Amino acid sequence: MRITVHRKAHFNAAHRLFRKEWDDERNFEVFGKCSNPHYHGHNYELIVSVTGQPDPRTGFVMDLKDLKNLILKEVEEPFDHKNLNIEVPEFSDLIPTAENIAVVIWNKLRGKIKEGHDLEVTLYETPRNFVTYKGE
Repeated sequence: MRITVHRKAHFNAAHRLFRKEWDDERNFEVFGKCSNPHYHGHNYELIVSVTGQPDPRTGFVMDLKDLKNLILKEVEEPFDHKNLNIEVPEFSDLIPTAENIAVVIWNKLRGKIKEGHDLEVTLYETPRNFVTYKGE
């Protein structure tokens, strides 16, 4: 029996989608208003899902309190109210698209989730735009 547990979290962050080697005109052609040289922000909603067999002693796939604290330490504290391009080292040479942010979050969490458990990260950039990454 495999069960999935989910934990929601959120963070607010600014970013700019652009390639350093392109001029503003080319960046605007590709990334539109998201390439604003003065940045823009989102209220990101995050769902972290862990799938595995429940521990026969506790009944937990993963203690949700532990998952909450892990997300707080690895995602919320380093990303919340930050300019992702400038203040988060993972994005110094990586465009902080929703796709790339989800992969970075997955990589930060994967090593801290029990081996044999599956991890999935769903990141909402807006209520209508979201991505999911499962490590594939």
